[in-house]
This record gives sequence, C-alpha cells and structure tokens, in this order.
Amino acid sequence: MMRQRTGFATLLIATLFFAAPAFAADEASTALKDPDGKEVGQVTVTEVPTGVLLTVDLKDYPAGDHALHIHAVGKCEGPKFESAGPHFNPENKEHGLKNPKGPHAGDMPNIHVPKNGKLKIEVLNQMVSLTGTNALLDDDGSAIVIHEGADDYVSDPAGHAGNRLACAAITK
Repeated sequence: MMRQRTGFATLLIATLFFAAPAFAADEASTALKDPDGKEVGQVTVTEVPTGVLLTVDLKDYPAGDHALHIHAVGKCEGPKFESAGPHFNPENKEHGLKNPKGPHAGDMPNIHVPKNGKLKIEVLNQMVSLTGTNALLDDDGSAIVIHEGADDYVSDPAGHAGNRLACAAITK
C-alpha cells in the first residue's frame, strides 16, 4: 500500500513539474506606471480557455472610479501615454460595453479604487487572447491603461474617461 502512494505522489509531482513551463508561457506580467514613471501597480495577463484573465494590483493610486482599457500598442511613453494608441479594436466596432455597435475588444468594466489607493482585482476579457485570435502579444504588443475618470460605456471612441493616468506595456 505504501508503494502505491509513493508512486502516485511521484507521478503527481512529475506532472506538476512538467506542466508548469507551459503555463508560464501563457502569462505576461509588467509594472503599471504613472505619467512620471513611478510604479503604481502591477498587471498580469494570463491566457485561460475562455479569454484572458487580467490581474491588476494597484498601490498608491488615486481614489475613485476609473476606466480600465486595453490599448492597441505596447508602448507607455509618458506623460500622456499617447504611444499606447487607441483602444484595442481588431474587429472595428464602436466603443462601449452598452453600445449596440460595440464593444471594442479592449473595453472592460470600470474599477473603483478606495480611499487608501490600494486595489487588487481580476477581470476576465473574453474578446482577446494572448497569442491566438485578437492577440494582445502581436508584433507591436498592447497596453493596459487606466484613465482618470469612469467610462460611460457608450461614447465613441473612448467613453469620455479622461486622461490616461497609468499604463503597462504588454509585449513579447
């Protein structure tokens, strides 16, 4: 009986050991920076069977409601982060989760940062992938951008969300 358990444990450990590298290839992590280049958090994007799971971990970020979007280019040059381009929109739809002609693949729900400036959230985006259809890790990458205000979910092209306050480049 003891040998069977030892064999099972060895098989389980070997399976986990050899499976780990495949999982790591389906994930990217990068710092979120403010317009001055100060790190204000971390973003991890993980490929899952139904899209991409984004984990956003903010620290010392302005309290309030903020739009969270994926932008088309993996560049985050401050202070305005215009280098990140427009929203990620490979299907050429209009902006907004409530827009009948939308949404962009990069449109996601607003985030709500408490007074202490710390927030850790997970958001599933089923309209994108890391390397397949609507890939975030294409030739020029993509960027996760947090805006100064909330997205109204209907106004094209960007939901009247205001200036870009934080940016994280997602590249190969």
